[in-house]
Formats: sequence, C-alpha cells, structure tokens
Amino acid sequence: MHRESIPRVVTKLLFPFLLLFALYVQFHGELGAGGGFQAGVIVAATLILFGLIFGLRAAHLVAPPWIIETMIPLGVLIYGGVGVAGLLAGGNFLDYFVLDHDPVHGQERGIFWVEAGVLITVSSTMVAIYYAFAGRGR
Repeated sequence: MHRESIPRVVTKLLFPFLLLFALYVQFHGELGAGGGFQAGVIVAATLILFGLIFGLRAAHLVAPPWIIETMIPLGVLIYGGVGVAGLLAGGNFLDYFVLDHDPVHGQERGIFWVEAGVLITVSSTMVAIYYAFAGRGR
C-alpha cells in the first residue's frame, strides 16, 4: 500500500461534497454568512487540494487552464453586465430593483447573477494563481 493512498481516497471521497458545500454557501449567501466570494474560495481550495494530492497534470484534466483563463473575465463580465442591465432598465448601476417588473424578484435575480460572477472570478483566479506557481520550473 502506498503512503499517499489515504489522502487520495479521502480527496476522492470529499471532492463532490466540497463542491456541493460551495453551492450551498453560494445559494444561501443572502440569508446568512456566505456568498460568491466564500463559495469561490471553497471551489478553488477543492481544485487546489485535488492538484496537490494527484498532481498538476491531473488538475489540468479536471479544470483545463484554457477554461480557467476564460472564466476570469467571464465572471467580471457577468458582474458588470448586471450593472449595465440596471442602467439600461432605467436605474442606477447595480440597481437590482429595475431588473424585473416586481422589485423583489429583480433584487433576487440581480443578487444571484452578481454572486455568480464573483464565484466564477474568485475561483478561477485562485486556481490560475495555483497553476502559475505549481507549473514554475517545468
């Protein structure tokens, strides 16, 4: 039995549950502690743990660098797009109330998309930094 077999098995078992916990933090962020930033950190930490245990090559198979590099500006565009949508709907930048005919639904929709943009940007930026440092000297 290899020395690393226990961390590998534990990581394989925890991987889906950590991602599920990140989704829980994401979707319940407006009700309590959590949100896009915290969920993004959990997603990134999960992918970094996977890379530390199984190696950088395996992490690249799970989350290819070109996808990570594409997601960084995509999250910023989603965040900014919500603000521009508020401007186009006749409100202020990031004014969620004008995003739907019912202000409460507009608020919910706006917060959801802003938090999704934050999650995408934070997780992909942290993973890109890990890839940059882990890939040095190769």
